[in-house]
Amino acid sequence: MKRLWYGMMSILLVLSVLPQVVLGENQDGHDVELWNAVKPLDTTVTFLNTGAHPDDERSDFLAYLSRGLGVKTASLIANRGEGGQNAIGNELGNGLGIIRSNEMIEAAKVNGVKAYHLSDTTSDAIYDFGFSKSPEETLEKWGEEVTYSRLIEFIRTYQPDVVMPSFLNVDSQHGHHRAINVLSVKAFEDAADPAVFPEQIKNGLEPWQIKKLYLPVSRDEATVSIEIGDYDPVYGMSYPQLGEASRYLHKSQGMGRDIPVEPRQVHLKLAESAVPENSDKLFEGIPYDFAAWADKVSDKELSESLGSLQQKLDRIVELYPDRGAILPDSQKALRDVRELAGKVAASKLDQDVKNDLLHKLELKEEQLLEVSRVASELSVDISIGSYVLTQGEQTEVEVTVTNEGNQKLHHIEAALLTPENWKHEKAVKLKHLKPGESKTASFTVKVPDDAEYFEPYAEASIQAQLSFKENGVDTTFGSDLDNTVSVLPELGVTPDPANITVNTADVQETIPVSVKVKNYADASQEATVSLNLPAGWSSEPAMAEVNLEKRFDERSVSFNLIPPSEVEEGDFTIRAIAKANGKTHHTTVQEIKYEHVNDSYYLYPSSINGVAFELLKPENLKVGYIDSGFDSIADSFINAGFDITKLTPEDLASADLSQYDTIVTGIRATLGREDLLANNDRIKEYVHNGGHFVMQYVTASDPWDAELTAPYRLKIGTPSIRWRVTDENADVTVTKPDHPLFNYPNKIADSDWDNWVQERGLYFPMEWDERYETFVSMADPGEDPFTSGILMAEYGEGTYLYTNLVFYRQIGAQVPGGYRIFANLISYGADR
Repeated sequence: MKRLWYGMMSILLVLSVLPQVVLGENQDGHDVELWNAVKPLDTTVTFLNTGAHPDDERSDFLAYLSRGLGVKTASLIANRGEGGQNAIGNELGNGLGIIRSNEMIEAAKVNGVKAYHLSDTTSDAIYDFGFSKSPEETLEKWGEEVTYSRLIEFIRTYQPDVVMPSFLNVDSQHGHHRAINVLSVKAFEDAADPAVFPEQIKNGLEPWQIKKLYLPVSRDEATVSIEIGDYDPVYGMSYPQLGEASRYLHKSQGMGRDIPVEPRQVHLKLAESAVPENSDKLFEGIPYDFAAWADKVSDKELSESLGSLQQKLDRIVELYPDRGAILPDSQKALRDVRELAGKVAASKLDQDVKNDLLHKLELKEEQLLEVSRVASELSVDISIGSYVLTQGEQTEVEVTVTNEGNQKLHHIEAALLTPENWKHEKAVKLKHLKPGESKTASFTVKVPDDAEYFEPYAEASIQAQLSFKENGVDTTFGSDLDNTVSVLPELGVTPDPANITVNTADVQETIPVSVKVKNYADASQEATVSLNLPAGWSSEPAMAEVNLEKRFDERSVSFNLIPPSEVEEGDFTIRAIAKANGKTHHTTVQEIKYEHVNDSYYLYPSSINGVAFELLKPENLKVGYIDSGFDSIADSFINAGFDITKLTPEDLASADLSQYDTIVTGIRATLGREDLLANNDRIKEYVHNGGHFVMQYVTASDPWDAELTAPYRLKIGTPSIRWRVTDENADVTVTKPDHPLFNYPNKIADSDWDNWVQERGLYFPMEWDERYETFVSMADPGEDPFTSGILMAEYGEGTYLYTNLVFYRQIGAQVPGGYRIFANLISYGADR
């Protein structure tokens, strides 16, 4: 659990105690773990918040609902956030999506919310393809049918009483947000219609009528306004503070703020309702607990049983924080719920009412199992020989169960839950545990020879399952390991660089490549490493031997690629392979390890993507690159033969900058490199004395002074949603085609704007000094064009160029035009 709270030391003192507050005990002695379990017994209501990306959840409101009211609350997110930027590392694409998905899961734990995604795999069609300005474009790319089908299936499975999308369908919103709003509103009727996706009904799901659908609006439009800023003594903070504590775990997005305890309201508009009472109360007309259900049910015996059950549930809540007293009552209530579910199933209630009530009883059984688990004070510690396993491997798992309570517990069993065909012992009977006593169940687990490799969004490969029996009532619950159990290839093969650029104007004599081989097997490996090359290519050496003595040993092998003297323009692929023990390995294992989330891995073919095209460069051009950590442009251009030096903080502070013809920043460099602004005067002096400076984009929220950072006024567009061109195929007009920027060293043609990926530009400047020249004009369909994609001004003897075009994505995707245009931007003035 320690991973959940890494990095919280930066939060205010009240938040610094959050690990104990949410999971154990706060500074006032509240038993928070027990309260988290018993509070949901207050109500039978369920709530669903829908959004598009990890971090779209309405954290403050969800904290109020779940922790404050005990409402069973879920957040359903469409994609994995793969198209975003990474504030903590260099993972992009699927690697970033894995980080953000796991951050979402950990953040949800703080609020007592369960996080779900519509996207199932790393190759899913419901993908964060970047910013979109319309729901139509979003659903066209995702596939409206599959997206909507999954949403309806989730609603019919989760069965929420209330649904609220996080955003409105308005033109000031991200198209992904708008798409989820459109589908959520549409689902209000369709989830209840058996003719919509009837195959789901045939497969066992029932139609589900959402009772109310709310939209988040301003105070003036609201039909319901709810005060959520209250201080909760159990957690030692307000619900918005609890929400911000969860947002701090979205570290890859730089989320989370320190806020005071103060009033805050949520304003909602009732958009759809299936209940007659539509007052200014959120849950009006929806049975709030089993006492309300008793009034709704016509069967007198069932009505009395439901009312009695709620009294017993209320008593359990009143017994807080006495774990010893709560345990037997929770067990009795658990037995009553199970018996009552059988009676409801056999009753002659209206089918819709019966289905609804059975679902509520099922949820209450789930909640009572959690209450019994916590009240029993059984602690579970799971150890494993290795969290990383390979096909055919055998490992030992020990499940140690300790009775930390004051009463003897009976009929305790431990078992393992694993995928089908994994071999291990069946449940181990630990019998009884006296107070303070521990017992260990040992399991030998055999991974099948054909076991599936790790999938980042799949269920955990190994879980423990514990059960005990008191007063004739069985309690069974699962327990996760502290980290991810992963089946990986015996050898991971990672070539570097991932991309190669061959300049057909000056084909490199050799291209250096390294291949890292890492041993994931619990055995020594002698491997032969080689490269599968295109026709006419060779390497020196042709192959190399590596000896890996134990698990996690790794070695790097260096190769010099020797291309033919003439290379045909176009794409090519080089594959790295390692052979050992009769097996051929050709999979890269990208390790994703951060302290605030569990370990994860992204597996993909161990290939180098190559592209050959003409890329002219000035002779003796010397470039300094201020690497922000958010892009790999410098490496790509070094690979293409450019003389680029990555500038350290010490270089910026004291080195002779005049040795560089050009200095370039990575994207968002004022955020990623604090030393950049600290040395901004030196940068201006460098330009004034004749240097050429290329500043790649910052966001409106990054450190940037419109008056002082650049030599002349330059203000980033806000709100940023309106200052971008998201259509990667949008027409581009070069307004000064004869300018050296588009003629030296490469003659830029219309074709250089072809095949761009994800978008044209982000965060276009909205205001700039008249001394800046503009060079390009572009717009999304139906919108007015932006002319600030490339701005350049003379300053003293030098030039200052600002560009918000997304060159890092184009260069990362091996788009020739991206290389050629960027090469011209950084080469400006080199012909003088």
